[in-house]
Amino acid sequence: MANAGEAVSLQEFIASLDETCLPRILQVCSGVYFQGSVYELSGSEVCLSTGDIVKIIRIDLLAVYCEDISTNEKFELPLTHTGLFKLVPEEMPYNTVEEMVSLRPEGLNSCLSFTFTSRCELTFENFTLGAGKRVTILSMEEREGQETHVRCLVQGQQGATAEVLVPLTCRGEFYECDSNQCYSLQEIMSSPHLCSQRFRFSKTTMCGGPLVFSPIYQVQAIMHLRKDIVKFPSTLEVDVIDVTEQNQNLTFVSPFTLSEVHSQPEDVFPTMAEILEGPEAQSLFRCSWLPELRKGSHVVLHRRGTSPMVLATSLKGRRAQQYFLVSQNYGGRLRRRPREFSSAYELYIALTHTPGLLVSVTRHCEEVEEEGVPALSVGEQLAVLRVEKVKLACNGQMKTVEALICRRSTDMDDDEDEEDEIEEVSLPLYMQGNFVEKITDNKKNRLADLCQSKALPLDVKVVNRDAGMETDPLMGFPSLRLEEATLEPTIEASLPGSPERTFEIPIRWLNMSLSFTSDPLPWPSGEPPMCHLETVKEVTDTFYYEFRRLTTSDEPPPPRPPKRTPVPDSKPSKKKGKSRSGEKASSATKDMGTSSLDSNKQKSLPAPPLPDNLSDRLPQLNPRKLKVATASKAKPNTYVQNTRKKKVDVCAVYAYVDSDHDYESMEEYADAMKKAQESVMFL
Repeated sequence: MANAGEAVSLQEFIASLDETCLPRILQVCSGVYFQGSVYELSGSEVCLSTGDIVKIIRIDLLAVYCEDISTNEKFELPLTHTGLFKLVPEEMPYNTVEEMVSLRPEGLNSCLSFTFTSRCELTFENFTLGAGKRVTILSMEEREGQETHVRCLVQGQQGATAEVLVPLTCRGEFYECDSNQCYSLQEIMSSPHLCSQRFRFSKTTMCGGPLVFSPIYQVQAIMHLRKDIVKFPSTLEVDVIDVTEQNQNLTFVSPFTLSEVHSQPEDVFPTMAEILEGPEAQSLFRCSWLPELRKGSHVVLHRRGTSPMVLATSLKGRRAQQYFLVSQNYGGRLRRRPREFSSAYELYIALTHTPGLLVSVTRHCEEVEEEGVPALSVGEQLAVLRVEKVKLACNGQMKTVEALICRRSTDMDDDEDEEDEIEEVSLPLYMQGNFVEKITDNKKNRLADLCQSKALPLDVKVVNRDAGMETDPLMGFPSLRLEEATLEPTIEASLPGSPERTFEIPIRWLNMSLSFTSDPLPWPSGEPPMCHLETVKEVTDTFYYEFRRLTTSDEPPPPRPPKRTPVPDSKPSKKKGKSRSGEKASSATKDMGTSSLDSNKQKSLPAPPLPDNLSDRLPQLNPRKLKVATASKAKPNTYVQNTRKKKVDVCAVYAYVDSDHDYESMEEYADAMKKAQESVMFL
């Protein structure tokens, strides 16, 4: 970093700045200004004039430009560049060993060793180092009460080596040797010393000339006597002086993020604050107070804390699905609703959260022997007991699968005195079905009580609204699913115009910048208002999916049913045969009806000769009028007869496939088709 009191360019100062030393106070001493020294940068009006005081609070790397010294070629390197670079040794000598060591990016012990030579002969205790000998620094040796040394390896004659301790203060004329040590772009940019050195690509296939790096930073700063944060690039052509030590008592606006506000001591609250940077336009929340949190507006910060919340969703239906983040201080009353399940796997997941789960079957389920699925009837009661591995007959073979063991009970309506039939049934986890939870508890509950006594997820309905809210957005939904509970660090705030209407700002999900002000609180001194907390916040689907991604563990997918063994010479399915046979019959009847209508409008003409290339194209018939006559006065068209016979055969095949259903037999269908064909004659 540049010395205090020394004027340097802004680019040079920022490039040599250690981020751990922030914030730093700079004074503009000279520069080149454009358009009246006003810069429109990132939406902020930045005016830098001689004598201005600027407080640098943050720097972010924007880009890295390289210049090949041998060709003067300049190009930009992406920040994600993964290539490595080798340090080009400086031609100028180092005066001390400490000067060489200080150029390592993060201390000597975190880097590979490097080698140097001495122009003159040196003596350390009983060891003499000859001029030109290569010395490799291995590690640092720090001893309490003694001078810091570096442990070095010296290569002697005939391959002999020796280790020697060299003090950091050793003076001489040292030159660094070429090394195989490589650095990444991130390592170079993280060290102001390395950033000022010359490098070359480690791969010889790339440009081999020495490279000089020029990092470009975005600077975030606070200007004296201004409240907002300004941003500008480090390439502005101004000279600055570091005046941090001389301006310790200078007052600047102190911007705080929501996390920094939350870390403030309790005695800071309540207080007034001004918004320096509002939330992003595409927010994750849909709240009435969110549009009021804009740049320049004021808010009342009442207290900080951690609020237990629940993520709730409306069930899919006619309306679009909605998502809510509900505080457990919600004052409404809820009644449990039975959950619906569409598979045995969903029952298994519910069982892990709700021991003693009871469900009823809401739709008949036919037995599928190939998959080991039992038959279930509507109204049967299932008490889900446990999950275990059982042997089931799948595709004619006994296979071991995971299944739910349930106790099934069937009500005997015919004889009320007889007890219910009770048996155990095994439901494979891949089994599909329709079940509804059986709930005996019908009382009204508070949200906090439900979260403590029951395991989520739960389906509930709001039966009494929260009286502390003007409008309760949870009222009117036939059912809501409480999916997951969470602890959110929040800041309770309100708008100055209505300080009694408070809301909680979840600091993990909103990005804002605030500054405390000395404005008085909007109520009489010592008489805080009775606050009514808004406990429900509607959130977007983006928030929902991001929340689920962060909180849901990686659960395995549900098991798939076993593949069915294909049956040799299998026929088309009955459902498919029914559809196709009906489609063929409808098409044939339609064609015949059209032919019958046309035959009454055409003249009696002899049948045209059949074309030779009958298989390639349809015959072109001349317009003629057809009459319905007896079979003895007209001959049927041979082409039409052949085509219709094929249609009858196809329909007959599908009729045979559907023989298990209540359809016409093949003989009846063929007779009907034959009579319909013979009723159309060409004269």
